[in-house]
Amino acid sequence: MAEAYIVEAVRTAGGRRNGRLSGVHPADLGAAVLNALVDRTGIDPAAVEDVIMGCVTQAGEQSFAFGRNAVFASRLPDSVPAVTIDRQCGSSQQAIQFAAQAVMSGTQDVVIAAGTESMSRVPMFSNLSLHQKEGIGVGPVSESIAARFGVAEFSQFQGAEMIARKHGFDRDTLDRYALESHRRAAAATEGGAFTDEIVPVLVDGEPHLRDEGIRYDATLEGIGAVKLLQEGGVVSAANASQICDGSSAVLVVNERALKAHGLTPIARIVDMTVTAGDPIIMLEEPLFATDKALGKAGLTINDIDLYEVNEAFASVPLAWLKHLGADPARLNVNGGAIALGHPLGASGTKLMATLVHALRARGKRYGLQTMCEGGGIANVTIVEAL
Repeated sequence: MAEAYIVEAVRTAGGRRNGRLSGVHPADLGAAVLNALVDRTGIDPAAVEDVIMGCVTQAGEQSFAFGRNAVFASRLPDSVPAVTIDRQCGSSQQAIQFAAQAVMSGTQDVVIAAGTESMSRVPMFSNLSLHQKEGIGVGPVSESIAARFGVAEFSQFQGAEMIARKHGFDRDTLDRYALESHRRAAAATEGGAFTDEIVPVLVDGEPHLRDEGIRYDATLEGIGAVKLLQEGGVVSAANASQICDGSSAVLVVNERALKAHGLTPIARIVDMTVTAGDPIIMLEEPLFATDKALGKAGLTINDIDLYEVNEAFASVPLAWLKHLGADPARLNVNGGAIALGHPLGASGTKLMATLVHALRARGKRYGLQTMCEGGGIANVTIVEAL
């Protein structure tokens, strides 16, 4: 079977809720990274055979074939098709895996995997809450689902608390992890670690190039002063991912495309895994998905040089580290979503951009990315930097 290669991986700098990117239409935000891939690789835009766009809240400005609208807003010709997919927080990581499957099968040679989420302009859960407000339907949990699992809803917040209790993490442990995320992100920004992966978005005539969510003056005391999400719990907004506006994209090709278009790969996709488990604790699945992925790839966790584990909540990467016996020094080395933000459908390709560029900057070989997702699902992607 053919190999799948990453030729380029880019992202916008994150925008805080109602921050610098909040004035940018999501389609234009998505177009920025599509254009950047073409500009950086020099590929003929007409050679792109598909755009697979991750987006979670497909409502309002992110509705009506959103991926296709991003193509319309870009410099890609209207002969380039697009599709929008929702695997919750792993949407654009799944886009990478779908793109890789397409080029490995030979049915397509050049595919863009991307993701976009403007959480300022299309608030999280608004595709549900606006229906509830109008009294339309009963919501996503049918009577049969509720009877099967004994819950009226599946809550990521409850899942984060459940993981913390199960693995023995108190609030101080979560807060210390959050502080380290800000410190690493600040150091990475000041050291220029994100320069190669960030593409500018013009805001009032000025390029937006720095992630807005990083708290350079963060302290453990300040993080610890933030109100808990539930009484008696350990999770707060300060030790969870930030609401964020952003987009990201990866150009995925096979060897035939490398030769035909004179492209140079920066990484090879080694393994693609997706698993599912308990939808109530929900966010624990990356632990078990990683076990499976490493087994399939014939690797151990010690073979992996860098890991990107999405910081939806601090309890998730901490549980992952504990379960795998992994090295904390290799985890989210440039900070994670607690500091940099989690633009939902854009986070998969965003983390891949950071992972691949970090591997190459350090002269390392293998990277592993995983993401907890709504419904108790997890994606794992293993890459080899070239």
